[in-house]
Amino acid sequence: MLSIVIPVYNEAESLVELHREFQEVAAEQGYTLDIVFVDDGSTDGSWSIIEQLADENPRVQGLRFRRNFGKAAALSAGFAHARGELVMTFDADLQDDPREIPRFLAGMEKGYDVVSGWKKVRHDPWHKVGPSRVFNGLVSKLTGVVLHDHNCGLKCYRREIFDEVRLYGELHRFVPVLAAARGYRVGELVIQHRARQFGNSKYGVSRFVKGFLDLLTVKFLTGFGQRPQHALGTAGLGLFTLGALGMIYLAIYWVVAQLAPGLGLLPLHQRPALMYSVGLLLMGGQLMSVGFLAELFIAYHDPDIKAYSIAQRTKHEETRLEKEPLINADEG
Repeated sequence: MLSIVIPVYNEAESLVELHREFQEVAAEQGYTLDIVFVDDGSTDGSWSIIEQLADENPRVQGLRFRRNFGKAAALSAGFAHARGELVMTFDADLQDDPREIPRFLAGMEKGYDVVSGWKKVRHDPWHKVGPSRVFNGLVSKLTGVVLHDHNCGLKCYRREIFDEVRLYGELHRFVPVLAAARGYRVGELVIQHRARQFGNSKYGVSRFVKGFLDLLTVKFLTGFGQRPQHALGTAGLGLFTLGALGMIYLAIYWVVAQLAPGLGLLPLHQRPALMYSVGLLLMGGQLMSVGFLAELFIAYHDPDIKAYSIAQRTKHEETRLEKEPLINADEG
């Protein structure tokens, strides 16, 4: 079974047509499709159409949010209710073509865990295409996961990925990066991008600002998620060292000023270096303190997030885990 997860936000005009196209592909290819529509607080009647589709097709599920929580929340809810071993995500605006499904499944058969779409020829305004390409280049450079279109909504995943990758905020566009950090194989596929038929784009300039901030978060999570002190402590130690060197210099300066008043050296309180050195000491100390607190938080409050990802077990180990009873730590 293949699950299709579709976040919906005011896309009432396109839902019936999108469902019809899924049905056509399923009939032609002999697929069993589990379709999950997630209404992210729509106000245009999208939910009524989803209910109608669910009544007509028992393989259609509908989830409705009380308000708009964002695409990452909608995808997270959809993944939690998906029943297939493979999960594909589609945007609801008909710009993603369901006839691409066989090509994505063929890509997954090559051993990939994530296959991401690449809208090589885009039917979007230039003021969105240009910044998007810059952003995609920046993401690839900083994360090491080289994709031409990290923002593409058409992707295919193995369901097990979401047992280890947690979505929140607006991290949905970085799932391939987060999965690659756990050791999953990521591939890319050129897809057909169709022009928008109904409605308007839900993204504005703020998308790129939020995207850049999320990129910094992902870079930190993938590089230092289990060892935050390595990042914060290194930066803090560097600043603290600069501040300490500045204070040593000022101490020597003060001694020289006291021993040789004829040199006409300025009093310490008139030297800008004093302010800078104190500021560096304080900032460095704060960063190292935050690093220690982050380490304590991970050590004592995050026991379920493992620092590794197991791809396979030996048959003996699987048998042992199935037969071995669970032991309560309180019972010894």
